[in-house]
Amino acid sequence: MKGLRLYSYWRSSASWRVRIGLHLKRLEFEYVPVHLVKDGGEQNSAAYRAVNPMRTLPTLEWTEADGTVRRLSQSLPVLEYLDERFPAPALLPADAFLRAKARMLAEMVNSGIQPLQNLSVMQHVKQSLNADDKAWSAYWNTRGLEALEAAVQSTMGRFCVGDAVSLADVCLVPQLYGARRFGVDLSPYPTLLRIEAECQALPAFQAAQADRQPDAVPA
Repeated sequence: MKGLRLYSYWRSSASWRVRIGLHLKRLEFEYVPVHLVKDGGEQNSAAYRAVNPMRTLPTLEWTEADGTVRRLSQSLPVLEYLDERFPAPALLPADAFLRAKARMLAEMVNSGIQPLQNLSVMQHVKQSLNADDKAWSAYWNTRGLEALEAAVQSTMGRFCVGDAVSLADVCLVPQLYGARRFGVDLSPYPTLLRIEAECQALPAFQAAQADRQPDAVPA
């Protein structure tokens, strides 16, 4: 893989997951910012639609040795591809059940929380339905995090599944950031907060933090 490029937005939780994965694998990459709000959203431009017709982030792009340009979008397939191509450190446990559990926990965030509070959904709730978008997002975060707190109890160690970082942790950290943005009280989720602290002590998670990205807007 040559010329790794990550199309990303600093506060996009899906982009954040891939940033964590790239840093864990110690892969150098070019950060290509795509502003999700400016000028109606740069993801809607013809230039970006040629890169990703779904108009979502992230997109990972690279060139193979034979000159073939390849692209992948959707954060979990991107992360699993990186894990297969660069196995160490592994993002999925060796044990078949624990591997499935890590995927399950990741999907609780990826399909059970994040899609219901992403920007396009919030804009529709606010602009088309004239409803409280932040209350909507807080509800789905609370519902999902309650389930996640319960689900990690049987496999947790330092992290969500034992004592090694997995796909589940990579999804958890950006989601907790998002929950805070929507004013969700995280005190009922002590296990998730403890795991988050373990993750945030690692250099890869620190480098992937939203406010450390080149397109981050100062608070």
